[in-house]
Amino acid sequence: MASVPGILTDWPWTALGSFKHVILAPWVIHSTWLLVANDGKERDISYFLILAVVLWRILHNQIWISLSRYRTAKGNGRILDKGLEFEQVDRENNWDDQILFNALLFYTGSRYLPGGQHAPFWRAEGLLLTIVLHAGPVEFLYYWFHRALHHHYLYSRYHSHHHSSIVTQPITSVIHPFAEHIVYSTLFFIPILGTMLTRTTSVVSFTAYITYIDFMNNMGHCNFELIPNWLFSLFPPLKYLMYTPSYHSLHHTQFRTNYSLFMPIYDYIYKTMDKSSDVLYETSLKREEETPDILHLTHLTTPESIYHLPLGFASLASRPYTSNWYLWLMWPVTFWSMILTWIYGRTFVVDRHRFDNLKLQTWAIPKYSLQYYLQWQNEAINGLIEEAIIQAEEKGVKVLCLGLLNQGEELNRYGGLYVHRHPNLKIRVVDGSSLAVAITLNTIPKGTTQVLLRGNLTKVAYAIAFALCQKGIQVVTLHKDEYLKLTKSFSSTESSLVLAKSYAHKIWLVGDGLSAEEQLRAPKGTLFVPFSQLPPKKLRKDCFYHYPPAMKTPTSLENIHACENWLPRRVMSAWRIAGIVHALEGWKEHECGYTMSNVDKVWQATLQHGFQPLIITPKLVDRLHQNIN
Repeated sequence: MASVPGILTDWPWTALGSFKHVILAPWVIHSTWLLVANDGKERDISYFLILAVVLWRILHNQIWISLSRYRTAKGNGRILDKGLEFEQVDRENNWDDQILFNALLFYTGSRYLPGGQHAPFWRAEGLLLTIVLHAGPVEFLYYWFHRALHHHYLYSRYHSHHHSSIVTQPITSVIHPFAEHIVYSTLFFIPILGTMLTRTTSVVSFTAYITYIDFMNNMGHCNFELIPNWLFSLFPPLKYLMYTPSYHSLHHTQFRTNYSLFMPIYDYIYKTMDKSSDVLYETSLKREEETPDILHLTHLTTPESIYHLPLGFASLASRPYTSNWYLWLMWPVTFWSMILTWIYGRTFVVDRHRFDNLKLQTWAIPKYSLQYYLQWQNEAINGLIEEAIIQAEEKGVKVLCLGLLNQGEELNRYGGLYVHRHPNLKIRVVDGSSLAVAITLNTIPKGTTQVLLRGNLTKVAYAIAFALCQKGIQVVTLHKDEYLKLTKSFSSTESSLVLAKSYAHKIWLVGDGLSAEEQLRAPKGTLFVPFSQLPPKKLRKDCFYHYPPAMKTPTSLENIHACENWLPRRVMSAWRIAGIVHALEGWKEHECGYTMSNVDKVWQATLQHGFQPLIITPKLVDRLHQNIN
């Protein structure tokens, strides 16, 4: 929002929220009906194809969003290092409003303006006229309108909304108040109206021009330099006819330079070109891939989780992961994305962060949660993880967090397999188990005297049970084999272990393997505290579900614009935090396999670095105590 919002700031359909797309329904139905009902010369295919143009524009913009986030995460060609935040993602979440607005204008023009009906597929003179009208009137008028927008009166009421984003992403290009878009659409319609009035319009010239506008807008705001230097060497005048991402990036950092739309010629003519444009272009182009200090390895969870990655849909990635019904409509895309990840078969960069001069990256293994429970997939999964570790070692990464990849003893012996195979690793491999234990222990409400332990007995589960027994808190198990395994592990405290048949316990510590039947047998008001990385499915509305081991991040942790799976905003899992703390403290040992760092030491270090526990509210504690009593 602008600092002093002017009239016509909001879009007319803002009140419709996520249902705003229905405004196109009458036009889509009408164009489809005319296509089906008519034949021969009466059939206006160009009118029907407007829907295809709208869908293409949405896809085109999404491709740029994913590409920009991927390239800026890798670092090569990156222009500005400052990251995105949730506030910017939310502000730019309505980027498709301008597509809807343009679509209404396209449909109206196609039906009611002379020359708009029955456009042929191709006319060369129409394409040439479009180029001339854009390079002349459109670019010239835009330049002066843009300069006017930087006058304090218009800037404070309108254009400051766009400039709220210092670090841009492709969709920043279309984040303007409604009033600005009215003017922009008027300017961009000059070539379209020109071809209509001269009866030279065509499907190709119309689609090509709209695609050109979207392409140049997205490119100019993508925050990585991609225009090769040889292009300007081959044709020197090109620098007057095409801007670069770094050229427009300077406009967002300097404000009073580089006003041109897509052709810098008017900045040269009116002497508003930033003097550092060439230098920034060269330095950005030479930037190589960034070498992180800390690497977090993760994997896809469900087939739809690919849309929730930072490289996916920005609006979904900025919210905790939930299943959305409309994603089922995209099953063909989901299916082919699974095929692509299976064929590609390599880790890929999905995000980056910065904290206390440490550079962090997240890489994703192209495998889904289900595959980690299939024994015949173990070799392939371990091969991908091992390859990623070796690659990180060669890059000079200091700490590698296994994250979701550390899912059991059978898969990779809690990560110890890789250290055993490569005993001379300089990189420290961290599974985060000690911090997961610490967080779980500090999540249990004070005054608790008994807990029920359910789920698979993992390295973390054993450590939690041992620590609770040492504190004199009874750990109840329901199965004899689990009871015997626990007593064998720490016989000196076996008096605090209880084998019971009753589910009547109000505090449940749960891991993978908790069945739906067991959840349903829990008494009303039960608190489920997960100690595993994957949360249990919430089947009970009359019970309380805490998050898997996680903590709030310090405000100094930069580029937090996506949620980590099902966790809330600016909350990070224990397995990721553990790697950060390991690097900050300079610890030299691995924490994987059957070894675990000192729980209290790790907990205190984590708090000292600004990470905060997710506290159970006092109101909930009171309700739990009431239920227990």
